[in-house]
Amino acid sequence: MKQIFAVFIMLILTGCGEDLEGYAISGTAEGVENGKMIYVSQLDQVNQPTIIDSVAVQDEKFQIDFEDVDQPHLSFLTINGHVGNVMYIAENETIDIEVYKDSLMASKVKGGKENETFQKYVSQIKDLSKNAMALRGQMREEMGNSNDMSRISVYQQKEDSLREKDLQFKKDLIRENPGSFVSALVLTDMQSMRVPNEVVREHFNMLTDEVKQTSFAVAVKENIDRTGAVDIGSKAPEFSGPNPDGEEISLGESLGKLTLIDFWAAWCRPCRLENPNIVNVYNKYHDKGFNIIGVSLDREDQRDRWLQAIQEDNLTWTQISHLKFWQEPIAQLYNVRAIPAAFLLDENGIIVAKNLRGEDLENKVKELLGE
Repeated sequence: MKQIFAVFIMLILTGCGEDLEGYAISGTAEGVENGKMIYVSQLDQVNQPTIIDSVAVQDEKFQIDFEDVDQPHLSFLTINGHVGNVMYIAENETIDIEVYKDSLMASKVKGGKENETFQKYVSQIKDLSKNAMALRGQMREEMGNSNDMSRISVYQQKEDSLREKDLQFKKDLIRENPGSFVSALVLTDMQSMRVPNEVVREHFNMLTDEVKQTSFAVAVKENIDRTGAVDIGSKAPEFSGPNPDGEEISLGESLGKLTLIDFWAAWCRPCRLENPNIVNVYNKYHDKGFNIIGVSLDREDQRDRWLQAIQEDNLTWTQISHLKFWQEPIAQLYNVRAIPAAFLLDENGIIVAKNLRGEDLENKVKELLGE
């Protein structure tokens, strides 16, 4: 989620205790001195937080009455001089916020069906983060500086299991709350997780027409339409790029009976950890028609690091890169927002699988080559 940026525009509302109706905030702020400003922001048209109102704390309390909203939207509450923010959903209810000044993100929000659903989702995100951090801590403690791939694979599988459970939670939340604005937020997160486009589309179609009109849902739909070009079953977009010798190499001339487009970078540790598995699959099946074309997201000033990684990891297949980091045009063409990322193509250049790793990649290559 985005952090609130410093903005020096404020409207001071004085006095507390008036009757609140529709969209309003009523809160407590224990330990916050009188006169300390609380700001309320919402996302603007380019998804940047913009302050829309403010109020001074009086006797550790505050409240603001707003105009009713046409549709729910994501909002933020901050305190002048304190780090972090309180996220909540603006809806036509009185929203009660118990502010913890020393840990704004731990503040309690109550009021309205949207916020009830949102708090469940926030709790899930916190649990996922806590469990993932604990798992990584266990791996560091057990392995130290070891690069034992068998042990790394065990922990990778455990982390994948955590994320599978998290994805199922997201799917269930949308299915159970098709009329909730929070479901549009969840779909946004699913897209950032690189959930297959067809899965996102399926769950987008579950939303009510009203929710589909919200800004987050509209953005999700636009992204679905844009990324449809690299869905499974689509013809892989053609591209070309310079190899380490400066020669321009195209996808078309790199196609085999089965071809993997592998997006990676020398600076990407998960990519480097996955490389031995890709090397193993390539060595086993290259003679049977399996090709790979690597596309690096390294920087121009780190060309030597890219070349060194190719040599160290024994990446003997075709490698290309414009060395543009996240502005790599081929990555943008394929809507790659995180790496490692991979697309498996058949002999006609049709995408038959995406983002396979470990045994899943080898099993799929073996299956498609008829082994």
